[in-house]
Amino acid sequence: MARIFDVIEHPNEMKNELVRRFPEDGSGDFRIGSQVIVRESQSVVFFRDGQALDVFGPGRHTIATANIPRIIDFIGKAFNDRTPFPAEVYFVSMREFLDRKWGTPQPIPMQTPGVGLGWLLLQGFGTYAYEIGDPQQFVTQVVGTQGSFKTSEIENDLKSRLLRSFSDMLGEMKGKYTTVQDLIGLQEELGAGVRAKVQDDFEARGLVLKAFVIANMTPSDSSAEKLRDMGLLDVATYTQLQAADAMRDAAQNPSGGAGLTAGIGAGVGIGNVMGQALQGAAAGGQPAASAGAAASTTPDVMTPSEVAGVLRVSEEDVLEAIKAGDLKAKKLGSAYRISKEALDNFLTS
Repeated sequence: MARIFDVIEHPNEMKNELVRRFPEDGSGDFRIGSQVIVRESQSVVFFRDGQALDVFGPGRHTIATANIPRIIDFIGKAFNDRTPFPAEVYFVSMREFLDRKWGTPQPIPMQTPGVGLGWLLLQGFGTYAYEIGDPQQFVTQVVGTQGSFKTSEIENDLKSRLLRSFSDMLGEMKGKYTTVQDLIGLQEELGAGVRAKVQDDFEARGLVLKAFVIANMTPSDSSAEKLRDMGLLDVATYTQLQAADAMRDAAQNPSGGAGLTAGIGAGVGIGNVMGQALQGAAAGGQPAASAGAAASTTPDVMTPSEVAGVLRVSEEDVLEAIKAGDLKAKKLGSAYRISKEALDNFLTS
């Protein structure tokens, strides 16, 4: 038996629902004279055979050929215009969806020519807001024939587009701004630039991006090894950084441990580290002169404490390097002894 509806409404507040189809599957049979109730922050789009017939805003509407003139093509006159006609009705939320979260799942590289390693890895997060600007376009381009369409079904796509535009904006700043502090003062301008870049993508889907807010930007804790894995460092630079990391003062490496690239924040003071630790490296690719001088006065066999003094790190750092297998040592009872040759290999490997 045909389902004939005389009142069409969707009283749900649609807090996390963008579109609800009525009925959810198949077509409904509607009469001329049926009532359509559209609440505030809703619109209704009539479709038949994949074609939009009309769009209703908030209020109570009576289906008639006067306000949906295209339905006259589908209705015969034999029954005084009371013949039911099949159609689908889509209730579309027109409210603004606020405080949607975004964040960078992976650090975004920003090139900083002549500063530090030449790259700054940034992580950011914030909020955005959007609403449906063209309900017919949104249903046609995004929803299709689904019975219900929720915010979760589109927001991953929206965030990916926002992050791509955010990355593009950072790329356009190549050479202009080289530190996080420079960029923090431009968060509002960056947000406006992202909105301008992505607006066409949103409008093509019947959406309007109302806001894009950058709440914070921070340098990533990714190491130089991460930069190398991303293809942003050459082998020679990475090898030099290994030596520089081994010679840094313990105060410059509060995290401890002997991971050869641990804690090297890309673009954050690394230029000074390389300048101090690698003076003279360009002449022959050797460790800094200070390290060479220290090496020439070291005994042939040393304790971990003596090695720590040569490297200007803590004894715990040396023990961690031994346990990790980076620094070769002989264990005699509960004590370790390190040869000068093993130390030289550690500094140049």
